[in-house]
Amino acid sequence: MARLSGKVAIITGSASGIGKEIAKRFAAEDAKVVIADLQLASAEATANEINRTGGVAMGVAMDVSDEKAVEAGVTAAAERLGGVDILVSNAGIQIVKAIDEFPFAEWKKMLAIHLDGAFLTTKACLQHMYKRKGGSIIFIGSVHSKEASLLKAPYVTAKHGLVGLCKVVAKEGAKHGVRANVVCPGFVRTPLVDKQIPEQAKALGISEDEVVHNVMLRETVDGEFTTTEDVAEAALFFAAAKTNALTGQSLIVSHGWFME
Repeated sequence: MARLSGKVAIITGSASGIGKEIAKRFAAEDAKVVIADLQLASAEATANEINRTGGVAMGVAMDVSDEKAVEAGVTAAAERLGGVDILVSNAGIQIVKAIDEFPFAEWKKMLAIHLDGAFLTTKACLQHMYKRKGGSIIFIGSVHSKEASLLKAPYVTAKHGLVGLCKVVAKEGAKHGVRANVVCPGFVRTPLVDKQIPEQAKALGISEDEVVHNVMLRETVDGEFTTTEDVAEAALFFAAAKTNALTGQSLIVSHGWFME
């Protein structure tokens, strides 16, 4: 039996990368998936791809840092698909700079997308989950939810913040049957990471190959990037949980880079 049969899942930043893989995996488990992305055309293209392979998907435009846009997108999805059961808060960007050179505007942009976006989408989805007396909220954090790295002050700050937000959602949501969890991937070879490689090479004064092997993958047990499939399986594990036993917990998916 499909593990998410009849569930409606909103996945932010899911037109590509990790979010797209999660959407495809959830659809394969019979969830109705909402591809929420900044660009409507990209969201609809991914939704159409899932629909062509037998899934059920719709695309919505959503700037997760804009409260009205979030509320409109969540409302549209709930009205069309019959509610909201799962939220995967995945949308994110990366800007790499040293703290003493980090423009305040870019700091605020990073926190707005990663942390405000998680709060706004959670708040909007909880209204529907509470009515249904159940739900699962999954924040896509990072190893940087647990660990720090050079040049990533706002990213590390925001990803740590998701762990705290998750714990509060788990406590407040419990009486309504809502669970909350964080998936913490290591480096995943997406355009977001590919963009960082030359940026870090320049900032650190080393080669791109050294960034990959001596910075990004140095602490893994096998020298391998985490895959989008790795992350999707972890998200499915939490979304399909049958009890509250794991609510409030985070799961690190990093090929051994960080362990606890």
